[in-house]
Amino acid sequence: MDVWAVVATSLRVSVVAVAIAVLAGVPAGLYLGMRRSVVRNALLVLANAGMGLPPVVVGLVTAMALSRRGPLGSLDLLYTRPAMVIAQVIIAVPVVAAVTAAAAASVPFELRLQARSLGASQLHEAMLVLKEARMGLVAAVAAGFGAVISEVGAVMMVGGNLEGSTRVMTTAIVQYTRMGRYGPALALSAVLLALIVVVNTVLAQVQRSAERFERS
Repeated sequence: MDVWAVVATSLRVSVVAVAIAVLAGVPAGLYLGMRRSVVRNALLVLANAGMGLPPVVVGLVTAMALSRRGPLGSLDLLYTRPAMVIAQVIIAVPVVAAVTAAAAASVPFELRLQARSLGASQLHEAMLVLKEARMGLVAAVAAGFGAVISEVGAVMMVGGNLEGSTRVMTTAIVQYTRMGRYGPALALSAVLLALIVVVNTVLAQVQRSAERFERS
């Protein structure tokens, strides 16, 4: 097994999934954080519940939908990287949305009222909240990436752990452990942990740079 090919596959799948999750989850999180209604409250409960959604359930539902007898079977995506991306997006979107909602809700309402009094549209108001809550947005990206890069159940169920195609670090670690090859399993575990640390360090540096820019 080419270890670095496995690492590259993990990064490709997870980065694409997080990018899609951010595109879907950030607008949803802004809506949940800025609005007050019964529908919003229900959606926020769903988003928070989705943060604890069991990955194996996501994998099962996605596999059933993409199977030949499923509604999306004609796409022939099961046991492919796009199927893994779909599963990871489902896992990451609630995380990104919930964290973004919490960050947006923390923006002082008086600031939004001031923007409205100056004639700001809903879009401009949302952009203002996004700017003020950008630290939370960084946290949302970090949380989403951490949720998908370390996930194993869903990607194994929809990807099949095929060598050279859909094998990622987490599924390779499981396979090596089952084979009793603890050396490679530990090596991949170290790489996985290092990636998570590096990503969070970079995002933390972005936060600090933004804070210094605000003070300057």
